[in-house]
Amino acid sequence: MFTRFIAFIFAALLALQIGTGAQAQEAQITDRSATGGAQTLADILARQEGLKIDDSFRSDNLGGTGGSVPALGTRGSASDPDLWRAIRYGKADAGSQTNGSLGPVLIQDGGMAWYEFRAGPLSSYGGYLLLGTIAALALFYILRGRIGLDAQPTGRTITRFKAFERFSHWLLAGSFILLGITGLASLFGRKFIIPLMGHEANSTLLIATKFIHNNVSWAFMLALVFVFFLWVWHNIPDRTDITWFAQAGGIVGKKHPPAKKFNGGQKIIFWSVIVLGASISASGLSLLFPFDMPLFAKSFALFNDLGLPQMLGAGELPVALAPQEEMQLAQAWHAIVSFVLMAIIIAHIYIGSIGMEGAFDAMGSGEVDEAWARQHHSIWVDEVKAKETPAE
Repeated sequence: MFTRFIAFIFAALLALQIGTGAQAQEAQITDRSATGGAQTLADILARQEGLKIDDSFRSDNLGGTGGSVPALGTRGSASDPDLWRAIRYGKADAGSQTNGSLGPVLIQDGGMAWYEFRAGPLSSYGGYLLLGTIAALALFYILRGRIGLDAQPTGRTITRFKAFERFSHWLLAGSFILLGITGLASLFGRKFIIPLMGHEANSTLLIATKFIHNNVSWAFMLALVFVFFLWVWHNIPDRTDITWFAQAGGIVGKKHPPAKKFNGGQKIIFWSVIVLGASISASGLSLLFPFDMPLFAKSFALFNDLGLPQMLGAGELPVALAPQEEMQLAQAWHAIVSFVLMAIIIAHIYIGSIGMEGAFDAMGSGEVDEAWARQHHSIWVDEVKAKETPAE
């Protein structure tokens, strides 16, 4: 499963690099006499459909300069179109005197490939993942129902999570929900918000969501650190997890396997949040500080050295990336991993609310009934009781 996930990620990134939806077809011969040799409406429509055209009428039209044109100043030069065509097709020895990482990048045409990936596969498969997760949980609830208590509540409670633990959990949960909602609004605004509310309302809403998203992200990263140090030692895998998974955690069937403070399923949730949350945070920081924290050129070089793309049947990943390409890849990765984590968290919310009786109390008041604790975390209950019993 992990190998397939990595393969999907590499395929998505490679698709973003080479463009999506392009279909190689025979070059069309177009009569351009009416336009004096310039492109026609047929050329524009063919490119929009991803069709291959013979663009030598542009790449060879350098105005007889051979790529040697006057310097491009603030008001341009006498031969701007020829210069830019020469730069676009790599037939001009051009440079920039502008300082900064963006100065040498005169033309970066990967924007359409990124946009098509974002508006196409990313939105479609991401939406299907979230809706499919909700549908699967609804079906499971209909078939299985709520997981109830086998024994009557004792009336005696055990402290499951202390105040700071609950604060850290809700800070992480609340910030992630806000980030998810604002991120989805940014991704799907053009498709759903504009038809319902119009362009101006969508613009105002997305300005607000951008402000919320950029600032709430700091709370998410802070809470991620809190949660890691609070619970990492309780989430180290051990032999009890094998029994827990063998009995499906008591979710399927009537058995309730013994578990410590966190069972096998909760450990998967924990490490998913930590690993995927850290990846989302890293790509988010790269987007907040795009010219100071490039991620992908160095990462791709490392992957190439390890031979990972070759193991998955792909060629070497590109390592010479413009700042714009870094931002496009960071945004794509940020969204892909966020979709995966959102699906996991939806399942976590289900189990912690309507899916299991008494589960919400653990993070609500921090106190759980002893019957619930013994049914789901019997080893942990014994450890707590042993600490409460004074030594002989």
